[in-house]
Amino acid sequence: MTRRSRGQPAGLSRDRIADAAVDLVDRHGLAAFGVRRLAAELGVDPMSIYNHIKGKAALLDAISEAVVTEATAASAAWPDDWMDVAREMARGYRDMAIRHPRVFPLLATRAQTSATALEAVERLTAAMRRAELADQTIADAPLVLFGFLNGYLLATLKTDPVGADEPATGAAQPDFYPAHYPTLASLSPLQAGFGGDTEFERMLETVLSGIATTEPSQC
Repeated sequence: MTRRSRGQPAGLSRDRIADAAVDLVDRHGLAAFGVRRLAAELGVDPMSIYNHIKGKAALLDAISEAVVTEATAASAAWPDDWMDVAREMARGYRDMAIRHPRVFPLLATRAQTSATALEAVERLTAAMRRAELADQTIADAPLVLFGFLNGYLLATLKTDPVGADEPATGAAQPDFYPAHYPTLASLSPLQAGFGGDTEFERMLETVLSGIATTEPSQC
């Protein structure tokens, strides 16, 4: 009996494997993710996956690329103004994180160097250069923007929700005892929308305004 090539009967492809991996992490989390479990989901031998994606690290990169592609799906319609590009990029990134809260920590903790990710950053930095911002400001902007996005989303997303219908936004906000932390307690009503749209937009504007008004130091 002639043995068919591994992976061919299932019609495997890099995209199909990545999509199945994203779905698996969405349902069970990163801690439970593994190549053997993914192979079982796809109904193939684990080695069939390695015919398309070389190793677990590359598989994690493929998962990241799949959700980044989702986050930038509307990039063709992004405007030309750099602040508007940044706003649309940030909103798409947050929307993606809300849809995939268990995948998101992977993006926040691994360098995103796929062509999809780099093309989005190129779009932003090119718009900033057209606006004649200083090169140092442009060079710093992606790190500043995504430093904010990753930190904010890790703080406000429920990355391991109890139920499938539980909203991913609005992770538990700490309570402050007035006797110990009077200033924090007095400010807590202003954080009533913790993790919500209004708070996100307000903080995003603070970050973009800071970038826009940065004057690079002269060495």
